[in-house]
Amino acid sequence: MARTGVLASATRVEADSGDRKLLAHLEATAATTKALLVLRGPDGTDIELPQSLVSLLVAAAHDLAKGNAVLALPVETRLTPNEAAELLGLSRPFVARLLDEGEIPAQYLPDSRHRLVRLADVLEFQARREHRAEGRRRIMDVVEEADLPY
Repeated sequence: MARTGVLASATRVEADSGDRKLLAHLEATAATTKALLVLRGPDGTDIELPQSLVSLLVAAAHDLAKGNAVLALPVETRLTPNEAAELLGLSRPFVARLLDEGEIPAQYLPDSRHRLVRLADVLEFQARREHRAEGRRRIMDVVEEADLPY
């Protein structure tokens, strides 16, 4: 049985241009005060949303206000190497090599040579990669400021 692509079935949200101003206002308001969001049910009952959900909504509002789409996936989602490569913007063979070298942890499916990768591990790898790139940028800035040959 074929596996449905996780990224294809993930919830993707985009804001139209009319909503961006409202989302920016929502983000600014939530950043300056402790936001309280209430969901009103069809029967008029109000449910106060937990702070964890408010934080998620404010983070989504931040990106939506900038015109970015938001993709909703649980962090524990399991991805194929191909899906991990797509998220990272890298080639599948390069990601396969990262998996082989243990740079990104992966789990083999039972009695198979196929692997799955946790989204959390892909995000951790990306954060490490961005941290190293930032370090290299800082070194280059120092070298250029000191007018050192390189």
